[in-house]
Amino acid sequence: MAKLHFYYGVMSSSKSALLGINAFNFNRTANKWEAIKHKTDNRDSANDIVSRVGVITKARALKNLKNYKPKPGTQFILVDEVQFFSPHDIDKLVQIADTTKITIFCYGLKVDSNGDLFPTSAKLWAEADEIHPLETVCEMPRCSSMASHHIRFDENGNIIRDGAQVEVGASQYKSVCRKHFHKLYDNTSSNLLAYMRSKKLQKIK
Repeated sequence: MAKLHFYYGVMSSSKSALLGINAFNFNRTANKWEAIKHKTDNRDSANDIVSRVGVITKARALKNLKNYKPKPGTQFILVDEVQFFSPHDIDKLVQIADTTKITIFCYGLKVDSNGDLFPTSAKLWAEADEIHPLETVCEMPRCSSMASHHIRFDENGNIIRDGAQVEVGASQYKSVCRKHFHKLYDNTSSNLLAYMRSKKLQKIK
C-alpha cells in the first residue's frame, strides 16, 4: 500500500513551489510522476501549476477525479490546490493509494477566509497517512507569529465575511495569525485599512 500525504498551509506558504521542487527531483532520479489540478484554478495558467516564486510545473487540469486514471508507469501523483476538488475525489485518491504502488502528494489550504475547514481538507485530515504543515509568518507588519488563517477584504479594506468559499486569486487576501484573524474578523466594524493606519503600519499591497 502506498501513502497519501497532505501538505497544508496558508497562501504564500510555498505549497506550489514545493510541488514543483518535488517534480524536479523526481525528474533527476528518473521517477515517473504526473501533476493534476482543478480546472477552477486558472489564475495564472489553464494547465500549468505556477507558484508565486516562479516555479512552473506541467499539469493536467481536471473538473473532478471520477474518471481519472494515472498514466501507466506513474510512481508519484502531485495534486495542487486540492481544496478545489470534492471529498469524493479524495476517495478516488485513497483507492489509488490502497490498490497501487503510487504515492500521492496533495497540497492545499486547510481553512477558508471565514476560518472554516474546507470539506475536502477535512476529508484529507481523516484519510491521509501523513500530514505536513507548511509554515510562514503572519503578513501583519511587525508580527512574528505563524500564519494560520486568511483575511479577505474588498478594495476599500472592508473585511468580507460571506460569499463563495472558493474564490480564485490572492490579490485581496492576507495570510494572518490566529490572533490577528480574530482581532479583525470578529470586529463587525473592522476595516483593514483603518486598522493599519491606526497602528501606523504600511499600506496594503
